[in-house]
Amino acid sequence: MNLRAKVNPFDLDQPEAYARWRAAKLASHPRRAEELVVDVADPRRLTLAERGAILALCARANMAVYRSPVTAEDKALPSLLGAQLGLHRLDANWLADEDGISSIAVAQEEGGATKGEFIPYTNKPIKWHTDGYYHPKARRIEGMILHCVRHAGEGGVSHLVDHEMIYLALRDANPGWVRALMAPDAMTIPERADEQGVARPAQSGPVFYLRADGGLQMRYTARTRSIAWKDDAATRDAAAFIEQLLAGPQPWIFRLLLQPGMGIVANNVPHERSAFTDDPAQPRLLYRARYLDYVQDEWAQVPQEEVAA
Repeated sequence: MNLRAKVNPFDLDQPEAYARWRAAKLASHPRRAEELVVDVADPRRLTLAERGAILALCARANMAVYRSPVTAEDKALPSLLGAQLGLHRLDANWLADEDGISSIAVAQEEGGATKGEFIPYTNKPIKWHTDGYYHPKARRIEGMILHCVRHAGEGGVSHLVDHEMIYLALRDANPGWVRALMAPDAMTIPERADEQGVARPAQSGPVFYLRADGGLQMRYTARTRSIAWKDDAATRDAAAFIEQLLAGPQPWIFRLLLQPGMGIVANNVPHERSAFTDDPAQPRLLYRARYLDYVQDEWAQVPQEEVAA
C-alpha cells in the first residue's frame, strides 16, 4: 500500500496521515542488519525475485544490501545494477572516473595528492553524512550504490540509518524541529576555494525535503567545520537532537562490514565509516555510484509482456 498516494504524512498539518504512516513504518521496518541482506547470483542481471526483494527493502527502509559471488573488478556493475532499479542519471563529480563511477580507495602519494585531500580517499573515519550534501537543488543526490571489490585488512565498518526513522524521532519529540529543518536555509555549506578561486559556491538548503513523488529525502552532515546552521533556537536544537540520536544505541542504526561481492543500494541514507588499516597486498576498493534518481520500480508502469521480453 502506497501511503503517499493521496495524503502527505510529512505535512505537519496532516497529523492523522502521519499517525497512519508512523504505525506502518514501525511495523514494517527491519530490526537487524541481517534483514537488509538479499542474496543475488549476479547484480548485473537480477532475477525478478531478487529485484523485487531489493525494491521491497528500499520501500521499507530506503536501503538494501545485496550479497553476491561476483568479486571481479567490473566497473560496469554499479551502472548495470542501477538501471534495473530506476537509477540512471549518474552524478559524474569531478573526482569520479571517466565512466562516472568513483573508485574509493586510499589515494597513493604518486598522482593521488588531489584525491588524498578528501576523506573518502583516506583510511580515516568518516562522520555521518548523506552524499552530495553540498550540491545545489538541481543536482541533489537521491540514490546511491556502493559495491565492495576488496575489504580492508582491518576496520572500515559502515553504519547506516534510514532517514525516515530520524524524521519520525524528530517529529515525535518536537514537530517544530521538523519545520525548522525543512526550511530552505536550514543548513549552509560555505564555499570551497582553491588556487583558481571559488571551486564550489556556498550552498544553502533544507535538511529534509520531499521528492517529486512525495517521498522523503535528507541532506545532512555531522561535520562541525565547513557548515553553518541557521542561527535560530529551533534549528540549533534540532541539529543537536540528531547528533545525539546518531551517537546513541538506536536499534535502527545498522552496522555492516561489506565483504567482496556485497553492496548497498539506497535512497542516499545517512551513513558513516570507521577508520581502517589496509592489507598492502589487497588494498580496500569500493565502487561508488551516485544518482540524481531514487530507487523505484519503473517496470511496474510497463506492460508485463514487454518486461518478459
